[in-house]
Amino acid sequence: MEFKDHVCELLNTIDACQVFFDITVNFDLTKNYLDLVVTYTTLMIILSRIEERKAIIGLYNYAHEMTHGSSDREYPRLGQMIVDYENPLKKMMEEFVPHGKSLSDALISLQMVYPRRNLSADQWRNAQLLSLISAPSTMLNPAQSDTMPCEYLSLDAMEKWIVFGFILCHAALNSDAAALSLWKLALQSSTCLCLFRDEVFHIHKAAEDLFVNIRGYNKRINDIRECKEQALSHAGSMHRERRKFLRSALKELATVLADQPGLLGPKALFVFMALSFARDEIIWLLRHADNIQKKSTDDFIDKHIAELIFYMEELRAHVRKYGPVMQRYYVQYLSGFDAVVLNEMVQNLSVCPEDESIIMSSFVNTMTSLSVKQVEDGDVFDFRGMRLDWFRLQAYTSVSKASLGIADHKELGKMMNTIIFHTKMVDSLVEMLVETSDLSIFCFYSRAFEKMFQQCLELPSQSRHSICFPLLCAHFMSCTHELCPEERHHIGDRSLSLCNMFLDEMAKQARNLITDICTEQCTLSDQLLPKHCAKTISQAVNKKSKKATGKKGEPEREKPGVESMRKNRLMVTNLDKLHTALSELCFSINYVPNLAVWEHTFTPREYLTSHLEIRFTKSIVGMTMYNQATQEIAKPSELLTSVRAYMTVLQSIENYVTIDITRVFNNVLLQQTQHLDSHGEPTITSLYTNWYLETLLRQVSNGHIAYFPAMKAFVNLPTENELTFNAEEYSDISEMRSLSELLGPYGMKFLSESLMWHISSQVAELKKLVVENMEVLTQMRTSFDKPDHMAALFKKLTSVDSVLKRMTIIGVILSFRSLAQEALRDVLSCHIPFLVSSVEDFKDHIPRETDMKVAMNVYELSSAAGLPCEIDPALVVALSSQKSGHCNNIHCLAKAINQIAAALFTIHKGSIEDRLKEFLALASSSLLKIGQETDKMTTRNRESVYLLLDMIVQESPFLTMDLLESCFPYVLLRNAYHAVYKQSLSASA
Repeated sequence: MEFKDHVCELLNTIDACQVFFDITVNFDLTKNYLDLVVTYTTLMIILSRIEERKAIIGLYNYAHEMTHGSSDREYPRLGQMIVDYENPLKKMMEEFVPHGKSLSDALISLQMVYPRRNLSADQWRNAQLLSLISAPSTMLNPAQSDTMPCEYLSLDAMEKWIVFGFILCHAALNSDAAALSLWKLALQSSTCLCLFRDEVFHIHKAAEDLFVNIRGYNKRINDIRECKEQALSHAGSMHRERRKFLRSALKELATVLADQPGLLGPKALFVFMALSFARDEIIWLLRHADNIQKKSTDDFIDKHIAELIFYMEELRAHVRKYGPVMQRYYVQYLSGFDAVVLNEMVQNLSVCPEDESIIMSSFVNTMTSLSVKQVEDGDVFDFRGMRLDWFRLQAYTSVSKASLGIADHKELGKMMNTIIFHTKMVDSLVEMLVETSDLSIFCFYSRAFEKMFQQCLELPSQSRHSICFPLLCAHFMSCTHELCPEERHHIGDRSLSLCNMFLDEMAKQARNLITDICTEQCTLSDQLLPKHCAKTISQAVNKKSKKATGKKGEPEREKPGVESMRKNRLMVTNLDKLHTALSELCFSINYVPNLAVWEHTFTPREYLTSHLEIRFTKSIVGMTMYNQATQEIAKPSELLTSVRAYMTVLQSIENYVTIDITRVFNNVLLQQTQHLDSHGEPTITSLYTNWYLETLLRQVSNGHIAYFPAMKAFVNLPTENELTFNAEEYSDISEMRSLSELLGPYGMKFLSESLMWHISSQVAELKKLVVENMEVLTQMRTSFDKPDHMAALFKKLTSVDSVLKRMTIIGVILSFRSLAQEALRDVLSCHIPFLVSSVEDFKDHIPRETDMKVAMNVYELSSAAGLPCEIDPALVVALSSQKSGHCNNIHCLAKAINQIAAALFTIHKGSIEDRLKEFLALASSSLLKIGQETDKMTTRNRESVYLLLDMIVQESPFLTMDLLESCFPYVLLRNAYHAVYKQSLSASA
């Protein structure tokens, strides 16, 4: 109500002073006067739309009475105002009758500005509007106009002035043809106007409802109806064509200025005109798309709107980046030209009162004192005082009784308007950008904003402009006001959430495209796998027979690489489309290194990096194709091929976006060498470890698979129930090397630890059996030189077969680990040969007298590099935690005995060599006793056991053949090899 009182008082004062208004002369005064009228009108309309307004002021008065003990003395007036303004425009039409002359004069001054701004796209195109290259000879000439500030004046603001202004002073429509022309043109351009943010005012209906009750206004009502039809049928297409023109015009402007930023000086007006024109069209579309009054909505859906916003942001970026260039230009312009011209004008004035003369002289002095050195030194310019003085001077010289009337000196007013624009180019570039290109209104059209973003991403040609949506979120804070500080957090949070959502969606879209490309490349890589050549070889062998069968034969399989053959350049494959879409989207992600939104910094590339890490992790695990139900898993070599194809594609992303893809590889692949990744999900290390332990080695224990040292692989044995996988395809040297490549030293260490855990469980069972037979074993240890007594003791032993079986299982596991370690050594020798050779040299030159703890550290290092060690550190750790190719895999016992003995004697601080010599003496004595037996059951597989003793000595780093020969004749070994060989021949026959 106080605001209303002040407005009414000011309007009465203006009428009393008979102020002269002309937007082309006293721009600031006229603009602020019209803004005041529209703000006052808008406020009253919004107030009338509050449904509970009477209840609210009643509650206010009640609260005032409870607080102060009496009603607010202005309450009756406030209540009366609410009642009077039930129909605000009708009341204000009566209220503005005395102000009609001033208001209509101010509005009619727009006749030289508004029609020129409200032209069709064809007229703009014919005039080559905003083009810097249409006239190359004048490219360096400064863009000039007699009405500089009017050139970038908001079309939306002018339409509000005209519509609301002529509703309030409607009598001018009947008396002035210029007023009627402006009114009709405004009504034909829009169907609704913005009151405040997303609150709109439907022009035609409101105007018709107001005029229908005024006698003699039938003609005006018909005008309104005609204009409404015109607006509904043509306004949408007209604005669509404008946006189409502006896209190309702004693109040209941004491209030229990026190449020649020096043109920002002379052509600054073009930049702000372009920004203002584009902003008006975007706001018009946003407002009308949300309030469509037409069945056909094609004109209100613009899938290319992102392109227009993007070029606006590009121009804004040029202005911010090259601000000093513009400052240098306009500092020289103000001091070298404007000051001189203004001084001449002042000198030529016939009448110039003292006060006005002092102000004008201060203008000249301020401009004359400027120099380029101030720009170079980084001085802060501030012309706000000068602009405020000009505003005051406009007020002084616009009243009817002024000695120096600006109405008689219009050239002075136009010159000063130009100078004011030039000062803004020096000290108010950011404010100018907000004035001409602020799109914070999107904050209140969130649904439309998100829909535009989705449309942009769906259209591949527009996805390169999608970065404009996160950039727009930085505009939101400019719609806040210091009188409503509590709104800042709400709007700030909305800007952050939208920016985060947009960047996240862009990264997801790019990630999906990359994933599709990776899938295609993995398919192509899969075609090159050796397994696919069998069919080609088969076709080549049977080529003649296939010719005979003619068309009935199997069609020839396409060879890898055929997809790269093009009949012509018009052929576009799916991979081409994916690469094109990816390059467009990556341009957007790479457009800015970071962007600031409400004191927060966003880095678009980090969003992509994060999504790539997550997807790469899931893809690697997914490509293992592990099926827990059927226990199926991809071969390591095939997985490695797919991973390499995936990595090749990811590496190519660096050509599109400035990201460190190596960091992605390190983060993801290192996590895959652990048991669980950072999200607690299983990795390929855990999947393959579980599969080899629970599937492959379990089948070995069950007798379905055997280890063949000569082949260095596990091989399926013929059984009744065929296995679902071929063990050799998962355990040969090439597969184990692939596994080592995938799992790396950390993963292979985890695999070894898991294997050792299984061994330790078997050793625990063995210890129980030893405890059961402790007394007999102690006697045997001291009686190995008494064959008869040893035979009797042997018969007292229990669970002998169980010991043999468990030791065989341990041997199988150690044989598999030996394969894995050898593969790891081969892989590391290729990748880090010098480091591996250093470790190997270190291991080979440990003195025998070295402390065991030091030696174990060296062995642990060696084992991690895949080198074989005298003492297996992993086995030592596994056993210390307890504190305690034959078809039957019996040959694996040798490895089991040696490594278990070395580990146990290390734990219990015994001499490994002495204990193994003692074992050799006991074993040879027992075997020699078997040679003298005649019982067939006792001598069963005697020769094989002889060979096992030989293998134990060959495997052991602590026993020698000389030592074996001293207690066991070599002739028995030779005969045993001969007998076993003959037995194998007869078995195969």
